[in-house]
Amino acid sequence: MGIEIRPDDLSGADTRQLIAAHLAGMYETSPPESVHALDIDGLRHPSITFWSAWIGDDLAGIGALKSIDAERGEVKSMRVHDRFRGGGVGRAILRHIVAVARERGMRSLWLETGSPDDFVPAQRLYESEGFVRCDPFDGYADDPFSVFMTRAL
Repeated sequence: MGIEIRPDDLSGADTRQLIAAHLAGMYETSPPESVHALDIDGLRHPSITFWSAWIGDDLAGIGALKSIDAERGEVKSMRVHDRFRGGGVGRAILRHIVAVARERGMRSLWLETGSPDDFVPAQRLYESEGFVRCDPFDGYADDPFSVFMTRAL
C-alpha cells in the first residue's frame, strides 16, 4: 500500500493526537523556550498549509509549509507516527512540501529542528534531501537545542 498525502483541516482525532504527541515529544527533549513546534491553533494560521500522510486508513505522518514571504517557505511540524518510522513517510512528506513550494514559486526552504540525539534521524533526512546547516532565520535566535537548515529550490 502506498503513502497518500492530502490536505488536512486539523479536525480529525488521529491528526490531533499525532500533533499532541509531537508537542509532548518536543517538551520532553528541549526546555520550553527552545520548543518551536506549533499547536493546532498555530497550524491554522493562514500562512500555513498542513498535510497528513496516510497508509490505508492509518495516519502515518504530518507536515506543513509556512510561507515566510513570496520567495521563502519554512518546513513545520514534520512528524512520523512511531509505527511508521523508517518506512519513507517522512521523506514522502518532505518531498511533497518541496514540490508545493516550487509550484508556489518559492526560491528556498528553511527549517528549525532539534539538536539532541533524538533529532539526528531528522537531520540526516533533511541533509539527504539537500538541506544544509545555516544561521537562525526569520526571528529565530541561536539556541543550543536548535539546528537551522535551508536549501535552494
